[in-house]
Amino acid sequence: MLLLAISVALFSRRALFLFRLLRTGKPAARFDNVPARARAEAKVVIGQSKLLQRLLPGLMHAAIFWGFLVLFPTILIAMIGAVDPRATMPWLGAQGWYAFLVDIFALLVLIGVAMAFVIRKVQRPARFAGSHLGEADLILALITGIVITLFLWHASQIALHLNDYPAQWAPISHALSNVVGPAAPVLERVAVWSHVLIILSFLVYLPYSKHLHILVAAFNVYFGRTQPRGRLQPVDFEVTEQEVRFGSARASDMTWKQMLDTMSCTECGRCQEVCPAYNTGKPLSPKLLMMALRDNLLSETSTPIVPNAVIDDVVWDCVTCGACVRECPVNIEHIDHIIDLRRNLVMVESRFPEEAGTMLRDVDRSSNPWGKPQSDRTLWAEGLGVRVLQPGDPAPGVLFWVGCAPAFDERARKSAVSTVKLLQQAGVDFAILGPREACNGDPARRMGDEYTFQRLAGENVATLNGAGVTKILTTCPHCFNTLGNEYPDFGGRYEVVHHTEFLAELVREGKLKPAASNQTITYHDSCYLARHNDVRTQPRELVAAVGKAVEMPRNRERTFCCGAGGARMWMEEKRGRPINQERVREAAATGAETLAVACPFCTVMLDDGVRETGANLQVFDLATLLHEAVERQRNVRLSDT
Repeated sequence: MLLLAISVALFSRRALFLFRLLRTGKPAARFDNVPARARAEAKVVIGQSKLLQRLLPGLMHAAIFWGFLVLFPTILIAMIGAVDPRATMPWLGAQGWYAFLVDIFALLVLIGVAMAFVIRKVQRPARFAGSHLGEADLILALITGIVITLFLWHASQIALHLNDYPAQWAPISHALSNVVGPAAPVLERVAVWSHVLIILSFLVYLPYSKHLHILVAAFNVYFGRTQPRGRLQPVDFEVTEQEVRFGSARASDMTWKQMLDTMSCTECGRCQEVCPAYNTGKPLSPKLLMMALRDNLLSETSTPIVPNAVIDDVVWDCVTCGACVRECPVNIEHIDHIIDLRRNLVMVESRFPEEAGTMLRDVDRSSNPWGKPQSDRTLWAEGLGVRVLQPGDPAPGVLFWVGCAPAFDERARKSAVSTVKLLQQAGVDFAILGPREACNGDPARRMGDEYTFQRLAGENVATLNGAGVTKILTTCPHCFNTLGNEYPDFGGRYEVVHHTEFLAELVREGKLKPAASNQTITYHDSCYLARHNDVRTQPRELVAAVGKAVEMPRNRERTFCCGAGGARMWMEEKRGRPINQERVREAAATGAETLAVACPFCTVMLDDGVRETGANLQVFDLATLLHEAVERQRNVRLSDT
């Protein structure tokens, strides 16, 4: 009892310290939508869904986790047995079916531990670089000790006829009991006390170790975001100056959920393995970022996070693609941490890359990142007969939100032109805002300039609401995400549709009739479309309608970024290898003739990548390919007549 009391006291002391530390975090609204949180807990924690995306490591971890769920009551049973060898937990301790489950799942835990050692010591995946492997080995050794002593205790109990269940129900322990022999009386005492002592040591060690996630990960999953993945939490500028949270300068500026994020990191490296920045030789590793933030938090120092815990380059290398968030088995929200670090650097310290400063000034002054006059926003549409919505005009069935890239970039505008022609051919009632359309604010917001974003959002919402707009069509996934997921925070609630969704519907309805060609097409999923907003099927319907599809290895929700997200479109890649070139090489390796995209940023970045690498590819937006296919079918009909 004394050992138990000491262990519980040491555990509670550390747990209370951590709880009080979380209480110092800034507020975060994470107590709503209980049904969704319960579903996430069942799927991600109990079901191990994210870990099982990778079969072998997933099975390894699931075997250990599920095993300990089943074995948990044996802790109390062992503590009772340590005091009185003939006593056990009422009812459960005497059940043969439970003894069977204990035997089977204890074996699965041992198999899982063995697999873990093979993965760590033989395979040695690169994603473990920088992790605390020594502590991980100690954890695995403790787990092994717990299971082996459990088997030996049960075997000696059976040999001494101390078990309250039929021995045949525990086949492994029963088999071991046959070799215990005369050592059974001593072994029974040694095994049960060793078992209890290892468990108590485990209990004390965990909250003080880097593997704190074993205790807090389930809570982190429960308090994860239930709102759209692509949405950022807005800064509330309406509160007093003392209460406004301008991102994170120090650990004390983090929300309690962000603090919990850092404590929950398993150091598994799955985020690092899929990060475009890390994969192209840049300093950013989402895993090492979380570890650095955790160390800074637990050190209780008041030094600035950047550059003391995290260097500036790490903050600016992020493309906000969301690959890390999707892969994380405990639902850490890495992007929110990066954006909050940027917010502080931009809005408080005015510290950011020079070329990013040019973009921010252009957005603030000209309402677009290209710095062009708003009067030039309709130049791309000259001669197309597009209706420009004027104040007081009746609202169209669909407002085509053009976006800045199609309006001002020569390569990106082709998608807008093709989209307009397809809408006209299908008889869709649509219009554009023209000069009244300003940048949606995504580049400024992802850069950390929340002031400028909220100003633009307010102006655009006022324009859209004043025009009576209810449905918006856009070719840009960044506009799609911002208008659909972030403008509701500012009073703008619209049905926002990406052009691939809209055009695929028109094809299904027979309003557009394309003729497929023999060209081979590999489609690049935009991060903000496929991963942040789950639009993956409709673009592939269009690819199938215009040519022969061939997939890249990294596709759909596990796509690889083009390098433009997170406002990186306007920043030079001065470290490592260019992300766009990496993606182009992957596309070229498929042998496809055409690299299809569904994002104007991707068009620009990947077209640059083709030019820089000399790849034998042509980059086209799916709208352009569809328009060509519709014209091809039209010409066939004309020739037939």
